[in-house]
Amino acid sequence: MRSIGLGSQLMIRFGAASSQDHQAGFEELAMPLFDSLYNFARWLAQNSNDAEDLVQETYLKALRSFASFQPGSNFRAWIFQILRNAFLSSRSKLERRITVAMDPEEAGPELAVDTETPETILMNRSSAQLVQHAMDDLPVHYREALLLCEVEEMSYQEIAEVLSIPIGTVMSRLARARKSVRRSLLGAPGAPLSRDLSHPIGTH
Repeated sequence: MRSIGLGSQLMIRFGAASSQDHQAGFEELAMPLFDSLYNFARWLAQNSNDAEDLVQETYLKALRSFASFQPGSNFRAWIFQILRNAFLSSRSKLERRITVAMDPEEAGPELAVDTETPETILMNRSSAQLVQHAMDDLPVHYREALLLCEVEEMSYQEIAEVLSIPIGTVMSRLARARKSVRRSLLGAPGAPLSRDLSHPIGTH
């Protein structure tokens, strides 16, 4: 797999970038998250080569900043935030403004989180390709929240830390992302999914 090769490349670069003790402590926390970070990067960048570059940049930035990481705090949220920030900084200023612009409705009352999830549809209908296309069409600030919740199974608090937004905004974005994906799936040819949208999401 390409991810294994990339992991080996990172190990070589780690050795050149840090002391042995510093590197060992970082690897112990960071390497188990490699596949999750790559998957998140792949969904964000929508290109495998860009995702690999993004993961490498994330690991190197995280390693250089590891001395500032507070032991006992949430390392997963910390490194996912680094990846997300690296992704945003790789885009032009105009693209970043579009990507992270808050939906005007997000400034309103906190939305209840929708219990009808794309993950439920995926499990019940085996419609992985339809779900992927629907998620690809989401604005990045909705897609990233949905991925962190449904794929990485992060709590709302963790998502809020990664995205640097209030928990209420996390819930709002999740509700709107799920509504958009569900609408896309319901509109897909030969996909009468309305009766399958009934299973609650796990408690966060």
